[in-house]
Amino acid sequence: MTEPATATDGRRARGQRRRAELIAATLAVVERDGVAGVTHRAVAREAGCPASSAVYYFATLDELLVAALTAAAEDYARQLREIVDSGSDGIDGIARLIADAGGPGRTRAVAERELTLLAARRPALRPIARHWREKVADAAAEHTDDPRTIQTVVDVADGICARVLMGTEPVAFEEIRGALRHALRLD
Repeated sequence: MTEPATATDGRRARGQRRRAELIAATLAVVERDGVAGVTHRAVAREAGCPASSAVYYFATLDELLVAALTAAAEDYARQLREIVDSGSDGIDGIARLIADAGGPGRTRAVAERELTLLAARRPALRPIARHWREKVADAAAEHTDDPRTIQTVVDVADGICARVLMGTEPVAFEEIRGALRHALRLD
């Protein structure tokens, strides 16, 4: 009697692994070729599986892109939690993540930003694309309850992030932290 449940659990685990592989492959394709390069066939090739697998797990490209952006958003939330759990406040955590986006993780950060900006044209991505802005707002709300100030901090973080990703030189953590704290009137 336990054998069918075990078989089902094995299939479920393989399915979850395959989904994760396809999501990672999607991010890799976006890193290399941009969002325009994302097709079921390109993602399947990157994942080393048949194209039918990509279509089976993600019927539409929007589903695939939403899953990839969701994975990226969850990773940023996890990193921010780790920074805060280590004793930093949320604003310092946001500054650290933005600064890190200009370093070795720049290629991935550019891919994720491209996915986020795609939300302007693809409504299915909008709820996930707002996730980063919500995290910044939450961090700002640790210091103020003024909605205008919170929105200003979100806008400053977005602008600095764009500057980091479009620039050729990294922006120092201290500079980013200072700008965010200035927007909060903490300096």
